[in-house]
Amino acid sequence: MRPLKMHLVDSHCHLDFEQFDEDREAILSHCKQLGIRQIIVPGVTACSWSNLISICQTSDMLYPALGLHPLFMDKHQPEHIVQLKKLAKDHAVAIGEIGLDFYIKDHDKTAQIHLLCEQLHTAITIDLPVILHVRKAHDQVIDLLKQFPVKGGIVHAFNGSLQQAQYYIKAGFFLGVGGAITHIRASRLRQLFSELPLSSLVLETDAPDMPLAGMKAQRNTPENILAILTSLAEIRTESKQEIATATTNNCRRLFPALKLERSIEINHE
Repeated sequence: MRPLKMHLVDSHCHLDFEQFDEDREAILSHCKQLGIRQIIVPGVTACSWSNLISICQTSDMLYPALGLHPLFMDKHQPEHIVQLKKLAKDHAVAIGEIGLDFYIKDHDKTAQIHLLCEQLHTAITIDLPVILHVRKAHDQVIDLLKQFPVKGGIVHAFNGSLQQAQYYIKAGFFLGVGGAITHIRASRLRQLFSELPLSSLVLETDAPDMPLAGMKAQRNTPENILAILTSLAEIRTESKQEIATATTNNCRRLFPALKLERSIEINHE
């Protein structure tokens, strides 16, 4: 089998979470062997930013993003926006993970929208892209993006409609392809990602969350980006190599800080 020249990027992985404290270095070493060369690590709460930045500083494979996630509204304070602007300007490649989550029970839509607006404004002020978390709220997020024209970003774990995807793409966003497409029953999503332009897709694991098909309660890791690549190649006309090259180049377009490294040849069965 002809080896693939791999240089892959995991565009969304919470490698700062405590689930990786015991074997983070070993995972990164194995990722490098597999051709996974760079990982974007999004922040979710202000109290986690310092640790996230410190962890990213230990490896040239890791790139921090900083944000206030809508699932942790009880942890966010008004002063965190000021801290976000200062820290992100010096340390982050994006503002994220931010967004709206109207799937959760008893969500406060007003508070989430206000927080997202504050963070979109911050992203515009310091000229950074954003990493969006959106569940049951794509129309609302799209309306806000019309008010706050950020310099693009990634819609993490995209699961919206074709029309919504087309709007995000027109607005300069890439769509995150994750473990959901490894599930055969996700027929609508697999069909959607088979049709969207490769120039608008990026790969992500969302590790330690978003388990792949067959994992069932196991910890997800960035090494699984290869399984996601394989699943995407199964539903598209392009080869693994073409998808790997295109999705990595898409990440580089969005995050200029990502270092250009020579690809290594890896035999992927």
